[in-house]
Amino acid sequence: MLDFLKSEGIDSGIIEAIGEFRTKYPADEKDEYRIPRPKYRYYGKEVWESALAAILAGENLLLVGPKATGKNVLAENLSAVFNRPQWDISFYLNTDAASLIGTDTFRNGEVTWRRGPVYCCAEQGGFGILDEINMAKNESLSVLHATLDFRRIIDVPGYERITLAPCTRFIATMNYGYAGTRELNEALASRFMVINMPVISEENLSKLMTEQYPELKPSYARELSKLFHEIRAKCDSAEISTKALDLRGLLASVMLVKQGLTLGRSLEMGITNKSFDDFERQLVADIISARIDASLTSDEIFEKK
Repeated sequence: MLDFLKSEGIDSGIIEAIGEFRTKYPADEKDEYRIPRPKYRYYGKEVWESALAAILAGENLLLVGPKATGKNVLAENLSAVFNRPQWDISFYLNTDAASLIGTDTFRNGEVTWRRGPVYCCAEQGGFGILDEINMAKNESLSVLHATLDFRRIIDVPGYERITLAPCTRFIATMNYGYAGTRELNEALASRFMVINMPVISEENLSKLMTEQYPELKPSYARELSKLFHEIRAKCDSAEISTKALDLRGLLASVMLVKQGLTLGRSLEMGITNKSFDDFERQLVADIISARIDASLTSDEIFEKK
């Protein structure tokens, strides 16, 4: 990952500081299975430098942005760059203190404390990914206030008070507009450095697809990138919903072509059919057919070995 950062032109001082961080806080062998090996890499020099500087300064991060801006990809990449074990904590309406910090349980005939993911992350110096943090009720998140601010502690009533390991960081993601989301409490938001995630550029999307599929012809990587941005433009103008704006679906469609489907059928499964309204689905199909030849096969879009 450090070589990747160098190739992206990240400031050499930041990369040097990352190396010092990794040397100072080596990962424990028993936690190595939690250190991610990212399938996708995040592209965007300014966002990378902002996120890395915040982590090195000891801050927690809040990644805010619309669908398909790479919030979770960046969060996973950051854990990998700093070589830290990762805990994924998904939020939902009924998230409470017990699901975050832990709760009482019976073990060997006696009541003991079962550690929650936030507790484990804090104790072992991991990176906690707080996914869609604005899905949970604000009152249930108040248990994180002392964990995320200058105190960096978890005080468990009736048990113990632990201080976060110095290499512990929390990276939260949020997306406005999803069903069940709410405004983030101001007190909680103040405990994060916030990055407003930009839309991936056509150039960076082409690089991402070429990295995932090195044999994909550059011309088709560019064409698929333009297609994705055309769909986004339709979403931005409210002509269609964001259901078809699915970057994972686009990347998976390329894989389906490798498995023998035509590009048209693959995009239908990965993009078009994500819209369940017949009228909208036809609009998406028209956008694709205007730019992509549906009959293209693997032999045509991939370089021959």
